[in-house]
Amino acid sequence: MTSMAALGAAALTSLGGAALAQDQDREGWPDSFTVGTASQGGTYFAYGSGWANLVAEELGISGGAEVTGGPMQNMALVHTGDAAFGMTTMGPAAESLAGENPIAPGMQLTNACAMFPMYQTPFSVTALSSSGIASVADIPEGARIGFGPAGSTSDTYFPRFMDELGVNYERRNGGWSDLGGQLQDGLLDVIAFAAGVPVPAVSQLEVQTDVNIIEFTEEEQKQILDNFPVSEFEIPADTYTTLEAPARSVAMWNFAIADCSLPESFVNAVVDVVMSDNERMVNIHRAAETTVPENWDKNTVLPWHPGAAKWFQENAGAEIAEDMIYGG
Repeated sequence: MTSMAALGAAALTSLGGAALAQDQDREGWPDSFTVGTASQGGTYFAYGSGWANLVAEELGISGGAEVTGGPMQNMALVHTGDAAFGMTTMGPAAESLAGENPIAPGMQLTNACAMFPMYQTPFSVTALSSSGIASVADIPEGARIGFGPAGSTSDTYFPRFMDELGVNYERRNGGWSDLGGQLQDGLLDVIAFAAGVPVPAVSQLEVQTDVNIIEFTEEEQKQILDNFPVSEFEIPADTYTTLEAPARSVAMWNFAIADCSLPESFVNAVVDVVMSDNERMVNIHRAAETTVPENWDKNTVLPWHPGAAKWFQENAGAEIAEDMIYGG
């Protein structure tokens, strides 16, 4: 017992020394933090809760996730300082910077900075094989297209994609499972998804009927890439039994964001915790397979927090333009 007590005291002394060393670099650090996520049951909440808890444990600071309305609200919460951190997609980020966030109309939310890459939300199109729709160009005039839940990323951006590509359609909204049933029953002509793949509703449809997973042509893909904050994406051939080859698409990156006024050393330490051990992040959520340093360049919209920029410059060889760093 005496020996165990001595070992414990030695461990505490060691930890105390490490903590004191850390404290020397903790000027201005908050006592606690919150991460703006989205509704419970979704990827954002699971992923955000996981990295919030990981950071809190590693840095010895109280922290956790907050249920929010998602990317748009997170931009507003971080901008105002009501949340230290949040998660957003490049589309809502771009609109927020331009003063087009519906939560804060007319206000440019410029105090939300990029912190680290998360994962992609791909956009995909599905129709029944019996419809004869095998390409975007095949979508008939006035087609009934299901764009997902009202106000979702899919409902916000996919109609704009279709407008850009000259598709004339009738807009429908609903949950993915419900829209899949409507497609099968002939009440919809097409479903346009923005969700992680495989989309359960499409996998279910494949079991019950023949479907077409519709890819963009190279020209269509380029047109969307040129006009929207998305990146190239290929839906892997093994995602669905219907696919015989990868399907060309686009995806919108999700990024963690930070209050730009947070201390550089604090944000640098948070990024280090998340980005230094991908295995732990993947254990939190499979989507974190792409939460890796080399994906720093997927942010083409938000200014970088100086602490985050420093981490990626030093650990990923990131060449971040000075005007893309907050205060630079």
